[in-house]
Amino acid sequence: MLNVRQVVAGYGRLTALKEVDLTVNEGEIVFVVGPNGAGKSTLLKTICGLMTPTAGEITFRGRRIDGKPPEELCRGGLTLIPEGRHIFKTLTVQENLRVGSMIRKNSAEVRADLESVLDTFPILRERFTGIAGYLSGGEQQQLAIARSILQRPSLLMIDEPSLGLAPLVIDQVYESLRKLNRTGLTLLIVEQSTGRIMDLASRIYVVRNGRVVLEGTPDKLRDGRAVNAAYFGFDSADAS
Repeated sequence: MLNVRQVVAGYGRLTALKEVDLTVNEGEIVFVVGPNGAGKSTLLKTICGLMTPTAGEITFRGRRIDGKPPEELCRGGLTLIPEGRHIFKTLTVQENLRVGSMIRKNSAEVRADLESVLDTFPILRERFTGIAGYLSGGEQQQLAIARSILQRPSLLMIDEPSLGLAPLVIDQVYESLRKLNRTGLTLLIVEQSTGRIMDLASRIYVVRNGRVVLEGTPDKLRDGRAVNAAYFGFDSADAS
C-alpha cells in the first residue's frame, strides 16, 4: 500500500531523515518508535505532503506521491492526525466532526459514517453538542480520530496518540484503534514509548538519528532486548 524508499528530508541544512525505507501493507498496524528527535514526526509529514523529500521516493497504492500537496493526498485516502490532536477547541464536537466530512459529497454516506464513528466512540455521542475544548485529553484524541475517519481514509497515520494521556485512557484509545483496524483500516502510528505496542503491531520500525535501525514483527522483537538496543544505541549483546 505505502512504500518509502531511500527518503531524505530535513529542515534547511539539518537532515532529519537519512535514506529511510518503510513499507505498510494493506490491513496492517505498523508502528514507528524512537527517542525524541529521531525523525519520526518528520517521516509522517513527508509522507503526507507537508514536507518534500530531497531524495528518494514515496508511493501510495502504486502511485508516486512525494511532492504532492496534502489536500490531494487526503482526497486520495491518506490522512494524518498530527501530534497534539489539533481539534477546534471552540467548536462543538458535532462541528468538529462536520469538518472531517467536508471533502465528501454524498450526504447519506456521511450520515451513515457519522453513526458508525459515534458507535465506536460513544463518549462523543454523549458530548455531541458540547464544546470540544471541554473534553478530556483522551476524549479529544478520540474526537481527532473520529474526525479523520469521516474523511474515509484507507491509510490513517497518527503521531503519538498516547501523548499526555493516563495509562487507562491509552488502553481505551488503543482498543479503539484495534477495532478500526478490524474494519479494514490500515494504520501507521508513531510512538515514543514501546510499552504497549507489541500486542497491537503487525510490524515495528525503530528510528534513531534519522535512520531505520531495526525492523521486525512483534514475535521477533517481543523480548524487548533488540528494540531497547536499537532505541538507545548500544550493542544488543549488552542488553542481555
